[in-house]
Amino acid sequence: METRILGRTGLEVGRLGMASSYGVPSQAVEQAFEQGVNYLYWGTFRRGPFGQALRNLKPRRDRIVLALQSYSRIAALMSPSVEIALRKLGFEYADVLLLGLWDHMPPQRILEASRRLRERGLIRNIAISTHHRPLVSSLSAGSDVGIVHLRYNAVHTGAEREVFPLLPTNGARPGMVAFTATSWRQLLDPKRVPPGERTPTATDCYRFVLSNPDVDVCMTGPANQAQAAEALRAMEIGPMSADELAWMRRVGDFIHK
Repeated sequence: METRILGRTGLEVGRLGMASSYGVPSQAVEQAFEQGVNYLYWGTFRRGPFGQALRNLKPRRDRIVLALQSYSRIAALMSPSVEIALRKLGFEYADVLLLGLWDHMPPQRILEASRRLRERGLIRNIAISTHHRPLVSSLSAGSDVGIVHLRYNAVHTGAEREVFPLLPTNGARPGMVAFTATSWRQLLDPKRVPPGERTPTATDCYRFVLSNPDVDVCMTGPANQAQAAEALRAMEIGPMSADELAWMRRVGDFIHK
Protein backbone atom coordinates (compact mmCIF):
# COMPACT_ATOMS: atom_id res chain seq x y z
CA MET A 1 0.00 0.00 0.00
CA GLU A 2 1.12 3.53 -0.74
CA THR A 3 2.39 5.30 2.37
CA ARG A 4 2.53 8.93 3.43
CA ILE A 5 4.30 10.95 6.08
CA LEU A 6 1.47 12.27 8.23
CA GLY A 7 2.17 15.97 8.09
CA ARG A 8 4.65 17.38 10.55
CA THR A 9 4.28 14.38 12.91
CA GLY A 10 6.75 12.34 10.84
CA LEU A 11 4.58 9.22 11.22
CA GLU A 12 4.56 6.89 8.21
CA VAL A 13 1.03 5.74 7.45
CA GLY A 14 -0.85 3.74 4.87
CA ARG A 15 -3.46 5.78 3.07
CA LEU A 16 -6.34 3.74 4.46
CA GLY A 17 -7.06 3.81 8.18
CA MET A 18 -9.42 1.56 10.10
CA ALA A 19 -11.77 2.40 12.99
CA SER A 20 -13.12 0.09 15.65
CA SER A 21 -16.62 1.47 16.18
CA TYR A 22 -18.66 -0.68 13.80
CA GLY A 23 -17.57 -4.16 14.90
CA VAL A 24 -15.00 -5.28 12.32
CA PRO A 25 -13.67 -8.70 13.40
CA SER A 26 -10.12 -9.07 14.62
CA GLN A 27 -9.09 -11.26 11.68
CA ALA A 28 -10.12 -8.56 9.21
CA VAL A 29 -8.08 -5.96 11.10
CA GLU A 30 -5.00 -8.18 11.08
CA GLN A 31 -5.39 -8.94 7.37
CA ALA A 32 -5.75 -5.23 6.62
CA PHE A 33 -2.61 -4.52 8.62
CA GLU A 34 -0.72 -7.07 6.53
CA GLN A 35 -1.79 -5.09 3.46
CA GLY A 36 -0.53 -1.79 4.85
CA VAL A 37 -3.39 -0.42 6.97
CA ASN A 38 -1.46 0.77 10.03
CA TYR A 39 -3.45 3.84 11.21
CA LEU A 40 -5.63 1.94 13.67
CA TYR A 41 -8.19 3.98 15.53
CA TRP A 42 -9.48 2.37 18.73
CA GLY A 43 -11.79 5.28 19.08
CA THR A 44 -15.38 6.27 19.67
CA PHE A 45 -16.37 2.71 20.63
CA ARG A 46 -13.49 0.54 21.77
CA ARG A 47 -14.77 -2.77 20.46
CA GLY A 48 -13.31 -5.96 21.88
CA PRO A 49 -12.38 -7.69 18.59
CA PHE A 50 -10.46 -4.61 17.44
CA GLY A 51 -8.62 -4.53 20.75
CA GLN A 52 -7.78 -8.21 20.37
CA ALA A 53 -6.34 -7.54 16.92
CA LEU A 54 -4.13 -4.82 18.37
CA ARG A 55 -2.90 -7.18 21.08
CA ASN A 56 -2.19 -9.83 18.45
CA LEU A 57 -0.22 -7.28 16.42
CA LYS A 58 1.79 -6.01 19.38
CA PRO A 59 5.01 -7.82 18.27
CA ARG A 60 5.00 -5.38 15.32
CA ARG A 61 4.32 -2.35 17.44
CA ASP A 62 6.90 -0.28 15.54
CA ARG A 63 4.65 -0.39 12.44
CA ILE A 64 1.39 0.44 14.22
CA VAL A 65 0.08 4.00 14.47
CA LEU A 66 -2.37 3.68 17.35
CA ALA A 67 -4.97 6.44 17.71
CA LEU A 68 -7.07 6.77 20.86
CA GLN A 69 -9.88 9.29 21.23
CA SER A 70 -11.17 11.48 24.04
CA TYR A 71 -14.42 13.39 23.78
CA SER A 72 -14.01 14.62 27.36
CA ARG A 73 -14.61 18.27 28.17
CA ILE A 74 -13.32 17.55 31.69
CA ALA A 75 -9.53 17.60 31.71
CA ALA A 76 -9.22 15.35 34.77
CA LEU A 77 -10.95 12.48 32.95
CA MET A 78 -8.56 12.36 30.01
CA SER A 79 -5.64 10.66 31.75
CA PRO A 80 -7.69 7.77 33.23
CA SER A 81 -9.30 7.13 29.83
CA VAL A 82 -5.94 6.87 28.08
CA GLU A 83 -4.40 4.80 30.89
CA ILE A 84 -7.28 2.31 30.86
CA ALA A 85 -7.09 1.93 27.08
CA LEU A 86 -3.34 1.33 27.11
CA ARG A 87 -3.62 -1.14 29.98
CA LYS A 88 -6.30 -3.13 28.13
CA LEU A 89 -4.12 -3.30 25.03
CA GLY A 90 -0.85 -3.89 26.85
CA PHE A 91 0.69 -0.94 24.97
CA GLU A 92 3.02 1.58 26.57
CA TYR A 93 1.86 4.56 24.54
CA ALA A 94 -0.53 5.77 21.84
CA ASP A 95 0.89 7.46 18.77
CA VAL A 96 -2.12 9.80 18.55
CA LEU A 97 -4.58 11.24 21.05
CA LEU A 98 -7.58 12.51 19.10
CA LEU A 99 -9.56 15.27 20.79
CA GLY A 100 -13.03 14.60 19.48
CA LEU A 101 -15.51 16.99 17.89
CA TRP A 102 -14.21 20.48 18.57
CA ASP A 103 -15.56 23.32 16.44
CA HIS A 104 -13.14 25.75 18.05
CA MET A 105 -9.69 25.42 19.52
CA PRO A 106 -9.92 23.26 22.67
CA PRO A 107 -9.54 25.29 25.86
CA GLN A 108 -6.21 25.41 27.65
CA ARG A 109 -7.31 22.93 30.33
CA ILE A 110 -7.80 20.26 27.63
CA LEU A 111 -4.58 21.11 25.81
CA GLU A 112 -2.63 21.14 29.09
CA ALA A 113 -4.00 17.71 30.00
CA SER A 114 -2.94 16.46 26.55
CA ARG A 115 0.54 17.94 26.99
CA ARG A 116 0.93 16.25 30.36
CA LEU A 117 0.05 12.90 28.79
CA ARG A 118 2.68 13.56 26.13
CA GLU A 119 5.27 14.54 28.74
CA ARG A 120 4.58 11.27 30.59
CA GLY A 121 5.18 9.34 27.36
CA LEU A 122 1.62 7.99 27.20
CA ILE A 123 0.90 9.73 23.89
CA ARG A 124 3.17 11.14 21.21
CA ASN A 125 0.96 13.39 19.06
CA ILE A 126 -2.19 15.44 19.56
CA ALA A 127 -4.97 15.44 16.96
CA ILE A 128 -8.34 17.13 16.70
CA SER A 129 -11.53 16.19 14.87
CA THR A 130 -13.73 19.00 13.62
CA HIS A 131 -16.56 19.92 11.28
CA HIS A 132 -15.53 23.61 11.43
CA ARG A 133 -13.19 23.93 8.50
CA PRO A 134 -11.86 27.44 9.29
CA LEU A 135 -10.31 26.02 12.46
CA VAL A 136 -7.86 23.94 10.43
CA SER A 137 -6.02 26.89 8.91
CA SER A 138 -5.15 28.14 12.40
CA LEU A 139 -3.20 24.98 13.21
CA SER A 140 0.18 26.27 12.10
CA ALA A 141 3.63 25.05 13.13
CA GLY A 142 3.24 26.63 16.58
CA SER A 143 0.15 24.60 17.43
CA ASP A 144 0.23 21.51 19.63
CA VAL A 145 -2.20 19.88 17.21
CA GLY A 146 -0.32 18.04 14.46
CA ILE A 147 -3.16 15.98 12.92
CA VAL A 148 -6.67 16.95 11.85
CA HIS A 149 -9.61 14.59 11.28
CA LEU A 150 -12.16 16.32 9.07
CA ARG A 151 -15.19 15.42 7.00
CA TYR A 152 -14.52 15.06 3.30
CA ASN A 153 -16.51 13.12 0.69
CA ALA A 154 -18.33 13.66 -2.59
CA VAL A 155 -21.28 15.26 -0.77
CA HIS A 156 -19.17 17.51 1.46
CA THR A 157 -16.32 18.92 -0.63
CA GLY A 158 -15.90 22.23 1.17
CA ALA A 159 -12.40 21.28 2.33
CA GLU A 160 -11.29 21.66 -1.29
CA ARG A 161 -11.95 25.40 -0.96
CA GLU A 162 -11.62 26.14 2.74
CA VAL A 163 -8.86 23.82 3.96
CA PHE A 164 -6.56 22.19 1.42
CA PRO A 165 -5.48 25.35 -0.50
CA LEU A 166 -4.63 27.04 2.81
CA LEU A 167 -2.34 24.34 4.18
CA PRO A 168 1.26 25.44 4.70
CA THR A 169 3.86 23.95 2.37
CA ASN A 170 7.01 24.57 4.40
CA GLY A 171 6.95 21.44 6.56
CA ALA A 172 4.45 22.93 9.02
CA ARG A 173 1.48 21.17 7.45
CA PRO A 174 -0.67 19.10 9.84
CA GLY A 175 -1.57 15.56 8.82
CA MET A 176 -4.96 15.30 7.09
CA VAL A 177 -7.26 12.38 7.95
CA ALA A 178 -10.65 12.27 6.21
CA PHE A 179 -13.70 10.57 7.69
CA THR A 180 -17.26 9.71 6.53
CA ALA A 181 -16.19 8.84 2.97
CA THR A 182 -19.68 7.45 2.27
CA SER A 183 -21.38 10.49 3.87
CA TRP A 184 -22.97 8.22 6.46
CA ARG A 185 -23.97 5.84 3.64
CA GLN A 186 -25.99 8.49 1.77
CA LEU A 187 -23.81 7.91 -1.31
CA LEU A 188 -24.64 4.19 -1.22
CA ASP A 189 -28.41 4.70 -1.24
CA PRO A 190 -29.90 4.31 -4.75
CA LYS A 191 -32.95 6.33 -3.65
CA ARG A 192 -30.72 9.39 -3.19
CA VAL A 193 -28.82 9.07 -6.48
CA PRO A 194 -30.00 11.24 -9.40
CA PRO A 195 -31.88 9.48 -12.19
CA GLY A 196 -29.64 7.92 -14.80
CA GLU A 197 -26.56 7.79 -12.59
CA ARG A 198 -24.93 4.66 -11.22
CA THR A 199 -25.04 4.25 -7.43
CA PRO A 200 -21.55 4.43 -5.93
CA THR A 201 -20.12 1.57 -3.91
CA ALA A 202 -18.10 2.03 -0.75
CA THR A 203 -15.00 1.31 -2.84
CA ASP A 204 -15.93 4.21 -5.11
CA CYS A 205 -16.33 6.52 -2.10
CA TYR A 206 -12.90 5.62 -0.72
CA ARG A 207 -11.31 6.03 -4.14
CA PHE A 208 -12.85 9.50 -4.48
CA VAL A 209 -11.31 10.61 -1.19
CA LEU A 210 -7.96 8.97 -1.90
CA SER A 211 -7.79 10.64 -5.31
CA ASN A 212 -7.27 13.94 -3.51
CA PRO A 213 -3.51 14.36 -2.92
CA ASP A 214 -4.14 16.59 0.11
CA VAL A 215 -5.67 13.69 2.04
CA ASP A 216 -3.09 11.60 3.86
CA VAL A 217 -5.42 8.96 5.34
CA CYS A 218 -8.99 7.97 4.48
CA MET A 219 -10.71 6.33 7.43
CA THR A 220 -12.85 3.23 6.99
CA GLY A 221 -15.33 1.80 9.47
CA PRO A 222 -16.12 -1.73 8.33
CA ALA A 223 -18.57 -3.90 10.23
CA ASN A 224 -17.47 -7.21 8.76
CA GLN A 225 -14.90 -8.98 6.60
CA ALA A 226 -16.68 -8.15 3.33
CA GLN A 227 -16.75 -4.42 4.06
CA ALA A 228 -13.09 -4.48 5.02
CA ALA A 229 -12.27 -6.15 1.70
CA GLU A 230 -14.33 -3.54 -0.14
CA ALA A 231 -12.27 -0.80 1.48
CA LEU A 232 -8.98 -2.48 0.59
CA ARG A 233 -10.12 -2.82 -2.99
CA ALA A 234 -9.98 0.97 -3.28
CA MET A 235 -6.20 0.78 -2.95
CA GLU A 236 -5.96 -2.07 -5.47
CA ILE A 237 -7.87 -0.12 -8.15
CA GLY A 238 -6.19 3.20 -7.43
CA PRO A 239 -7.22 6.83 -8.03
CA MET A 240 -10.29 7.75 -10.04
CA SER A 241 -10.14 8.99 -13.60
CA ALA A 242 -11.43 12.44 -14.50
CA ASP A 243 -14.69 10.91 -15.75
CA GLU A 244 -15.16 8.93 -12.54
CA LEU A 245 -14.51 11.99 -10.40
CA ALA A 246 -17.02 13.99 -12.44
CA TRP A 247 -19.64 11.24 -11.93
CA MET A 248 -19.04 11.15 -8.16
CA ARG A 249 -19.34 14.93 -7.99
CA ARG A 250 -22.67 14.85 -9.88
CA VAL A 251 -24.01 12.33 -7.40
CA GLY A 252 -22.61 14.17 -4.40
CA ASP A 253 -23.91 17.57 -5.54
CA PHE A 254 -27.37 16.12 -6.11
CA ILE A 255 -27.48 14.67 -2.60
CA HIS A 256 -26.11 17.86 -1.06
CA LYS A 257 -28.78 19.98 -2.71
